[in-house]
Amino acid sequence: MAKPTLYGADYSVYVRIARMALREKGVDYELVPLDIFAADGIPAWYLEHHPFGRIPAFEHDGFRLFETGAITRYVDEAFDGPALQPADARGRARMIQITGMLDAYGYRAMVWDVAVERLEKVPPDEALIAGGLSQAETVLKVLTSLKAQGPVAARRPVDVGGPACGADHCLFRQSRGRTRSAGALCGYPGLVCANSWTAELCADRKAWLIRIRTVEGQRPPLSCRTSPPLGGRSDGASAFANLPR
Repeated sequence: MAKPTLYGADYSVYVRIARMALREKGVDYELVPLDIFAADGIPAWYLEHHPFGRIPAFEHDGFRLFETGAITRYVDEAFDGPALQPADARGRARMIQITGMLDAYGYRAMVWDVAVERLEKVPPDEALIAGGLSQAETVLKVLTSLKAQGPVAARRPVDVGGPACGADHCLFRQSRGRTRSAGALCGYPGLVCANSWTAELCADRKAWLIRIRTVEGQRPPLSCRTSPPLGGRSDGASAFANLPR
């Protein structure tokens, strides 16, 4: 079977989610670097892989995909290795709900509206930050509620010895970016829940820590890590930052 190819920048949250899924499955792959912030813009050839010029994109034996959720599901189902999706219908539905919620409501609010605005804009837009914090609080409350119901995202054995699933990957990547940068969220109880969730993933799984160090590499400024829309960062970027990938 041909080695799959992943296109994207190693600083991208969504590229890292795909990379973590590939590593969790034990799949050997090639990462083709693609910097969406390059001075020359996005190369024309890449639009054949992703017509909207976003990252990541994926190819395996002539089969092309874009959108992180589609990529990670294909990786799980097309390759041998530990299952990354819950076996039961309710577990899979909850996994999709969590990843969809983080993409649609969490990423933009926590990263762009709070972290980037507070740390990189002079002066910051306090109204935008307040709105982001309000939405972030709702997201974190929902995560807290779901976590209280049990290990709905991972459906792993209690000893944390099983594989992580798509919701784990998504929460882990977004949570690490959020807790590094969004000091304004520290007063929200729900952040403790999100942090404890990701801590549980690492507690008995040293392999996760190895993957993190391997995947992350060098970290550019926050605004580069947050995958803004086509054309690079701009004053209007936060309006598009939560487009599905």
